[in-house]
Amino acid sequence: MLEDKRFPTKAKLFRGLADQSRLKILEVLRTGSKCVSELVTLTGLSQPNVSAHLSCLAECGLVVGIPEGRRVYYRLARDDVEALLGLADLVSDNCKDGIDSCPNYRAT
Repeated sequence: MLEDKRFPTKAKLFRGLADQSRLKILEVLRTGSKCVSELVTLTGLSQPNVSAHLSCLAECGLVVGIPEGRRVYYRLARDDVEALLGLADLVSDNCKDGIDSCPNYRAT
């Protein structure tokens, strides 16, 4: 039986990325650092929603906040987060038909 001590962590990562609100935030941050008000405008999410998701993403180590004056600017924490999002683009483009027709997972 295949066992890997990373499976639980990987599963949690993918569950976290399965939330469209968090994905929207991460996608916007791929373009550069943004403060909460910019993320609200660019994602269409509410300020409390953006703040809650940023907190989750920061606790997981996927984003970091850098204080600048009265604002905090968030960015992707690591280059490999950008790489993962890029690979997700590639896989979702190449497997779109199968993913879209999969009866086990429904888009939210």
